Amino acid sequence: MLRSVILAASRSSRVERLVETAPLTRDVVHRFIAGVTADDALHTTRDLVGSGLAVTLDHLGEDTVTPDQATAIKDEYLAMLAALGGAGLTPAAEVSVKLSALGQKFDEQLAYDLARQICVAASNAGTTVTLDMEDHTTTDSTLEILAKLRLDYPTTGAVLQAYLRRTEADCRELATLGSRVRLCKGAYKEPESVAFQSALDVDKSYVRCMNILMSGEGYPMLATHDPRLIAIGEDRARWFDRSPDAFEFQLLHGVRPDEQLRLSGEGYTVRVYVPYGTDWYGYMMRRLAERPANLLFFARAVKSRK
Repeated sequence: MLRSVILAASRSSRVERLVETAPLTRDVVHRFIAGVTADDALHTTRDLVGSGLAVTLDHLGEDTVTPDQATAIKDEYLAMLAALGGAGLTPAAEVSVKLSALGQKFDEQLAYDLARQICVAASNAGTTVTLDMEDHTTTDSTLEILAKLRLDYPTTGAVLQAYLRRTEADCRELATLGSRVRLCKGAYKEPESVAFQSALDVDKSYVRCMNILMSGEGYPMLATHDPRLIAIGEDRARWFDRSPDAFEFQLLHGVRPDEQLRLSGEGYTVRVYVPYGTDWYGYMMRRLAERPANLLFFARAVKSRK
C-alpha cells in the first residue's frame, strides 16, 4: 500500500511543488540527485571516480513528446560524453539513456537514430551506453532497439527488471558473451498479469535471474541495495568462479554510500547511478517507492533540520 501511495504522489504536481520548495527537503533531494546542470554531474562524477567508484550518468527526462525535445536530450548526452572524455573520466564513467526521452513512445525509428548517435559519441569518448528499462509496455521495443545498436556497438548495456514475469527468459536470451546486463528489481507500478506483486516473490525472481546471468557468458551488473541480495551476489561470484572484474555491483547515488566503498574496497567494481537534470521529481519518487525504507532517511533528514 505504501508503494502505491508513493507512486500516486509521483504523478501529483501539487506534491511536486511542495517537495521542490520546502527548505527542509531540499538537502534530502540533493543526496539522491547530483544537481540540475551538467557541471553539477561532472563535479559529482569526479568525486566518485576519485574514490575508486565507477559511474553511470542519467540525464533525467521521460516525457518527451516532440522530435525537438528528443533531439535536445540527445545533444545533452553528446555534450556530457565529450566533457567526460575531455576530463579523463572515461571509461570509469558511462551514460544511461531512457529511450522514451529520445522519442520512443511516438517514433521508434527516431529513438533508435538518436540512441545510435549517443553510442557513437560514447565510443569516441572511450566509454559506452546502457539503455534503461521502463514500464513493461516498452520492453519489447527497447530490446529490439538494443539488438540493432549492438550490431555496431556490442558493449551497449541492457537493463532487465526482476519483478516482470518474463525476465528469466530475457536473462537466458541476453546471458551471452560480452553482453552487459543490469539486473534491478523494478520501480514502475505494473499489473499482476505481468509482474510479481509481493516483495518476497520479486526477491526470489531476482535470485533466479542472478543465477542465470552469473552462470552465463555475459557481464552481469547487479543493481541492488538489499544486503541479502548483495551477499548472494558475492556468493554466486565465488560459486561460478567469477573474478571481481567479470561482473559489477550497481547502487544509486546517495543510497548506502558506505556499502559502495566497502564493496569497492573488497576489489569489486561498483558503479554508482548518478541522475541529474531538472526532471528529478518523478525519478526520486520512484526510488522511494522501490525502497520505501528510504522514507526513513527522508524523515530523519527533515527532523535533523528542525
